[in-house]
Amino acid sequence: MYPIITISREFGSGGHSIGEQVAKELDIPFYDGEIVNRVASESGYTKELIEEQGEHTNASDKWFNISTASAMYFQSPQDEIFLAQRKVILECAQKGSCVIVGRCSDYILKSENIFAIHVLIHADMPHRIQRVRERYGEIEEVSVKKRIQKKDKQRRTYYRYYTDQHWGDYENYDLALDSGTLGEKHCVNLICELAKHWTQQPED
Repeated sequence: MYPIITISREFGSGGHSIGEQVAKELDIPFYDGEIVNRVASESGYTKELIEEQGEHTNASDKWFNISTASAMYFQSPQDEIFLAQRKVILECAQKGSCVIVGRCSDYILKSENIFAIHVLIHADMPHRIQRVRERYGEIEEVSVKKRIQKKDKQRRTYYRYYTDQHWGDYENYDLALDSGTLGEKHCVNLICELAKHWTQQPED
């Protein structure tokens, strides 16, 4: 049985596509949009809100501007969505081998002592700008760069808020791959090769 694989990724690095190809190559379930669908079904929140709040936040976000006293009686939608996603991620992991993209899945599995291979996909800015242009059809390089920086900042803030760790730190991952230098196909091959040789938790 292959291990669970989590994919953390910089915006525009191709992490979703790489994760999807890995899952196909290993013939195991792939969870990204499916998590949104399940959380929407179980929580009652719309898919749009879950997609907006499911990985992104800001320290000044209105959901977090509540007093300590109020926090005793009020759980923000952001927190409810995080807890719902955590529940779904753990349920997916408990079923066995799979690929899970983002949403603090690396931290969530570690906190429950569930063995997994944790991968970070990153790339330099020119490659990310090119990928975002190809996917979303944006033309102005300046606007694309700002969008990438904003997305990364939101993910970094979200990850820090819920894990008290720094998103992107190499210590949180077993494998960090530069998709700009290596290319998607080679990243997929490296992850699959590791999974095939790491079919169970290594002994201490």
